[in-house]
Amino acid sequence: MDLLGPYGTDPDATLPDLTQQLGMRSGFATRTEVIRLERVSKVYSTGTLEVAALRDVDLTISDGEFVAIAGPSGSGKSTLMHILGCLDVPTSGRYFLAGEDVSAMTEDDLAAVRNRRIGFVFQQFNLLPSLTALRNVELPLAYSGVPRHERHERAAKALARVGLDDRLEHRPGELSGGQQQRVAVARALVTEPALILADEPTGNLDSASTRDVLALLQDLHDSGRTVVLITHEHDVAAAAGRVVNMLDGQIHEDADTMNVWTR
Repeated sequence: MDLLGPYGTDPDATLPDLTQQLGMRSGFATRTEVIRLERVSKVYSTGTLEVAALRDVDLTISDGEFVAIAGPSGSGKSTLMHILGCLDVPTSGRYFLAGEDVSAMTEDDLAAVRNRRIGFVFQQFNLLPSLTALRNVELPLAYSGVPRHERHERAAKALARVGLDDRLEHRPGELSGGQQQRVAVARALVTEPALILADEPTGNLDSASTRDVLALLQDLHDSGRTVVLITHEHDVAAAAGRVVNMLDGQIHEDADTMNVWTR
């Protein structure tokens, strides 16, 4: 993936009906199903060697949940995240996003869903070093064809929401690691997505910045968004209300937590 991240290049792509479902985050009498995996496997082949990153994974995540997918390196959690974010496809099995079979979507549909309805936060931030914080946050809106004055206003509000309203014109090299991750979070939420996927978002941060980022994710969850957090750190996973533990490409344990993490 390049520094521009998972955003599509066709601003006129037509979104499938599922994006309307993903956009309705609150007001349900009962929770609706946002993510459903049915016997999903992912096999990578290199010559005659095949490696199974995922093996017959079944998983359901409902609207408004805060779920941590945890496990050691090589457990399959990042591969799972890429499939959930429509960045990769299963070798076998089916993935339903808000009730729609992802395998039936066109490339333009997938790009539009990634750009407008899923917010991504990565360990490496994926910020363009030559752009200011404001312009980095504007990128998803630019790809969606949002007018310049509107995307400027929305990006400024997103940065203010993560506490960086005084850093709008700073470039990534002028910001700390924690501040850069806040910019990445602002970029993830600027399109008002219903689903946030965070892949090891605290992996490069000190303890204070980790707490700040987890507090931001908790705030997003409190506002009604579905948050899926990928991590290998048990104390970070404790921020979620449910932890799915991965081992050797399979779900080893899936349980609600006491949410013992505090801000």
